[in-house]
Amino acid sequence: MILYMASDLNPLICVPLWKQPTYKPAIYLKYGRFKLDSLCEKEVEARFRFKKAHLPRLLNVLNVPDRIICPDRTAADKMEALCIFLQRMAYPNRLCEMEKEFGRSSTSLSFLANTFAQELMDAHGHLLSDIQQPWIVDNLQEFADSIHKKGAAMTNIWGFIDGTVRPICRPTHNQRLVYNGHKRTHSLNYQSVVLPNGLIANMYGPIEGRRHDAGMLRESGLLPLIEGFERNGEPMALYGDPAYPLRPQLVTPYRGDLTDEQEAFNRSMSMARVSVEWIFGKIVTYWPFIDFKKNQKLYLQPVGLYYLTCALLTNFHTCLYGSEVGNFFNLQPPSLEDYIQGN
Repeated sequence: MILYMASDLNPLICVPLWKQPTYKPAIYLKYGRFKLDSLCEKEVEARFRFKKAHLPRLLNVLNVPDRIICPDRTAADKMEALCIFLQRMAYPNRLCEMEKEFGRSSTSLSFLANTFAQELMDAHGHLLSDIQQPWIVDNLQEFADSIHKKGAAMTNIWGFIDGTVRPICRPTHNQRLVYNGHKRTHSLNYQSVVLPNGLIANMYGPIEGRRHDAGMLRESGLLPLIEGFERNGEPMALYGDPAYPLRPQLVTPYRGDLTDEQEAFNRSMSMARVSVEWIFGKIVTYWPFIDFKKNQKLYLQPVGLYYLTCALLTNFHTCLYGSEVGNFFNLQPPSLEDYIQGN
């Protein structure tokens, strides 16, 4: 028997040469690369949340590079990269479970998902940050009318503002900064403005979980941006919960000892405002990866990027298929093309 021996080696670690490990090709290579055409309609919608015919339409207007190239030089065409990211967000699964479906290593899948998410936000992040887009400003009265028709007491409320607390895995550093005492969890917070057509008109964040809604509003600089929103000299306003300050552009419920009329006002506005919670629910329903706390590792993953991108994807989904909010207010969103082009 031939052994590898050296005078300075312990005989106990000597091994036969023919038992040395041999190279084995990675298991994922045997599955072949991803081909959308090989999937049936039902499987596409289950894995990617969009219908098969709508994926090319979505890519056509996204304005992302035809070829997604990662920092480590991993590359894929934009359709494959889109599907990798969609499936990554659609399930709280492990990357190794996706290897056989895309014929790529976990490392490559991670790079491609993150790179595509960044490309998407670079190209269209303004759809969540710019509250002064023409399709919003030009339709304020239509938004207000649809809210009033559902029983809201006020006639000048064009949208709803609220904050959401997104739990994350306890970080190794700066734990106190992201600890939310009210929810008793480590988290990142986001502020959203939701319209009665089911779209998120504005999203600010992430910020540390310890921050209050009023502080997030001040830091976002939202109120100065909507000061000019008015019709016939009357300011158009958002409606929020009691955590927010009362301003000409922001209405909150009556507080303290209330009259019957004030209680009736609060009830009517609360029934309409609950729609903002439906939007938060839709985001995590369609993209449950971001709802799985153990996956949200602050210093290992772009946690904030994931949530913002999923909010943007939710808007795309709403443009194509509608939403519970739009049905409630009987107001449908713009087409996907008009939304992305800002019309």
